[in-house]
Amino acid sequence: MKTARRPALRPVRGFALIEALIALLIFSLAVLGLVGLQASMTRASTGAKYRADAAYLATDLIGMMWSDRTQLKLFNSCDAHAPCQAWSTRVGSTLPAGRATVSVVDKVTDTSVQSAYAVSEVTVTVFWRTPGENADHQFSTTTVISANPAS
Repeated sequence: MKTARRPALRPVRGFALIEALIALLIFSLAVLGLVGLQASMTRASTGAKYRADAAYLATDLIGMMWSDRTQLKLFNSCDAHAPCQAWSTRVGSTLPAGRATVSVVDKVTDTSVQSAYAVSEVTVTVFWRTPGENADHQFSTTTVISANPAS
């Protein structure tokens, strides 16, 4: 009796090519992930720079107000005060779509004391819009400044 012969098994071909294509796919996905991470880090870094610039500009104006306390009321409207106008121009040139508001409000701490001891509450708010975004960002700071220099 004769038994049926099995056909000889042929070696599997192309398996290495499939492995190589899968490895290439995994590598490509990893590279795309790294590129996305780099893009988000760049956006975060840019946002941090704009926030730091806004904080610097706001505190710079408050410093000018401290040094020019006798004319503190003029800072309420930057159009009427040359140093404030120059500062407002710097805001527009430093930050994208940069603008600012300044508020000087008199605070009476004790009505029995003469006005020589009056203080003002100053609020400086800086706005900017990051390129590619639709919403404004803002930095705001408030401080109290004595209207008259200490004796």
